[in-house]
Amino acid sequence: MNINEYDFDLPEELIAQTPLKDRSSSRLLVLDKEIGEVAHRQFTDITGYLQKGDCLVLNDTKVLPARLYGVKQDTGANVEVLLLHQREGDSWEVLTKPAKKIKIGTEISFGEGKLTAVCTGYKDHGGRILEFSYEGIFYEVLDALGEMPLPPYIKEKLPEKDRYQTVYAREEGSAAAPTAGLHFTEELLEEIKQIGVEIVFITLHVGLGTFRPVSAENIEEHEMHAEFYQMSEEAAETLTKARQNGGRIISVGTTSTRTLETIARDLDGAFAAASGWTDIFIYPPYEFRAVDGLITNFHLPKSTLVMLISAFAGREKVLHAYREAVNERYRFFSFGDAMFIL
Repeated sequence: MNINEYDFDLPEELIAQTPLKDRSSSRLLVLDKEIGEVAHRQFTDITGYLQKGDCLVLNDTKVLPARLYGVKQDTGANVEVLLLHQREGDSWEVLTKPAKKIKIGTEISFGEGKLTAVCTGYKDHGGRILEFSYEGIFYEVLDALGEMPLPPYIKEKLPEKDRYQTVYAREEGSAAAPTAGLHFTEELLEEIKQIGVEIVFITLHVGLGTFRPVSAENIEEHEMHAEFYQMSEEAAETLTKARQNGGRIISVGTTSTRTLETIARDLDGAFAAASGWTDIFIYPPYEFRAVDGLITNFHLPKSTLVMLISAFAGREKVLHAYREAVNERYRFFSFGDAMFIL
């Protein structure tokens, strides 16, 4: 299980720096996981691969404008803070830059004092716990002062915050977008419903694991950071009914996949209302219990996400599809094109 088995050559110019003007105008690579055959389509062609009775599962997490720029109140030194998740009340687990300069008791001011924070503790991997103070409603203050936490490989500024947000985002709490969902428009989702496909929403708040590369040479030694998930009773009933009637469970994104597999693993393949924290790490070999098809973006070399889709479709088939994507000049990562594996 060497990490280098999941490496591939990716020209830097294929890393998408900006989103397309029209969400659904991205390209779609379709991979038949049984035979490894690849087809090149447009994302709107996805309707031709969906059938009446299928269930499309979307992660409705909403990205917080979680990147804040402030100053240390004692020295005036600049500080960057990335909110990861809320602990309780106004206490948050965060990443800070520079981390070493933020000690317990350090006070930070944002927006000329509209928001202040004090460090109250340390977390693993350089994390900190901050207690925030403000007047009014925290999320309104955050919306005024914060920036969208774009991944480090995106160098361009985002002109509109909502473009790093799915059109169905509603449950606030993510430090990053579930990017496979960025391709859907309200119109496309309505067209999919008209086919007879059920739309199901679940939630997984994307956290620290998104920002952590695999540092272990043996991937079995890598530890995933836990992320919060929840599934409603209504969603579980819809999924159960689809499965009983022979419908396929089509997961949109690796975050939806990890949520579904966490629940199905704990319930021996069944679905039920559930919530909690998952640190599930899916890599070959893995027996999928919940997901029949997967819509996803193109991921970083040697990442846990490449390992997940390799577990679903087979490493050689995935790497072959990625080579095809590179040859055909597909756009990679968060603002890039999509892949449908079924």
